[in-house]
Amino acid sequence: MAANFSRQGAAVATLSIFVVPMSQEFGWSMTEFSGAVSLGGVLGALISPKIGFLVDRGGVGKVLTIGTLLIGGSLLALSMTNTLIWFYIAFCLGRMVFAGPFEIAITSAVANWFIELRGRAMSFATLAHSIGLTALPLIAFGAINQWDWRFGWISIAITVILLGVFPNIFLMIQRPEDVGLSPYGVSGRAPEAFGQTFDKTIDTETSFTLREASQTRAFWMLIAFSLFIYPVQAGVSLHQAPHLFDRGISLGMAATAVSIFSFSAAIGGIIFGQSEARFGVRQSLAASAWLMALGTASMLVVSDVWMAFLSAVIFGAGIGGLMTLLPVAWANNFGRENLGSIRGGTLPIQTLAQASGPLISGIFFDISNGYSLSLTIFTILAGIAGLLALFVGKPSKKRRRIL
Repeated sequence: MAANFSRQGAAVATLSIFVVPMSQEFGWSMTEFSGAVSLGGVLGALISPKIGFLVDRGGVGKVLTIGTLLIGGSLLALSMTNTLIWFYIAFCLGRMVFAGPFEIAITSAVANWFIELRGRAMSFATLAHSIGLTALPLIAFGAINQWDWRFGWISIAITVILLGVFPNIFLMIQRPEDVGLSPYGVSGRAPEAFGQTFDKTIDTETSFTLREASQTRAFWMLIAFSLFIYPVQAGVSLHQAPHLFDRGISLGMAATAVSIFSFSAAIGGIIFGQSEARFGVRQSLAASAWLMALGTASMLVVSDVWMAFLSAVIFGAGIGGLMTLLPVAWANNFGRENLGSIRGGTLPIQTLAQASGPLISGIFFDISNGYSLSLTIFTILAGIAGLLALFVGKPSKKRRRIL
């Protein structure tokens, strides 16, 4: 949770607070600004497979600690931006870590500790994510309003380093078997002594290798779902504040809407974490995508502050469900034993889809001088993603017991 809070220093919602002051000072177009998000995502995709293998071999604490330090360093570097090239180098460093290592490490750790109530447990990790998205834009805006945008980057860098590094150095335990316990949902204690590794455990959950998983329909349906939904998630999130500002809403109220969107994501994550246990992951995942479609469509008709807040609530709730449920869908369908490798192999596709969203928004804004066209496209993509989620059937495999 500490890591998930801190990684939001490199989130697109946090960056959105800096779009207006930095673009006004340097004269950058929306396409130029968005390119840094997309390039950082591509770099994250390139390193994800190696991170997945490292995570499966007990490296969660190291990945999260080093990743948080890199994000903090990138934010400090952003405070010294004077050229577009410097901005790209500084932001891409943090975005690369945000897009790959954190996603794999956090979801793998939670999935390893929980078999039953996995969705509920994942919702608390999402809660920390959303609290970070709520707090860091407000911290950044407060610093920008009081001083300037450079001090805004410094303020969130200090917050990220203080809250994200030390808990993962001293407190992170990747698997319950490492301390003689069993995952929640498995009765009895693991047969290993304290301090032993995960090599020999009793696991009642069927696990797939990456190769085995890639031969199932569920695998490709989850990839297709990611391809359609993640351009929406990133494209709307980054350009939310500029879109509201373009509609005549002040930067302060736009920053408030971004924080409301993040708070709504926290509530949505908790609600969808509960609904997963009752209604199943694919139905809940479809509902989250359709909420994102509704929230995106409502942004097309924003004309005042209250409508901006309402669209932020709807879209945020959908994103909260997405962040909670998609990791659960991967873990529930393919098990926890090789989850890092599976996510490391598939996350590049998700990350590239995510990277395309800001570029779509930026390019269409520069072409049409507005966000209506990109928001219409994103509404359609989210609606299709919801339909795809309904076709994610749980794959079957001969159950193994490793003694």
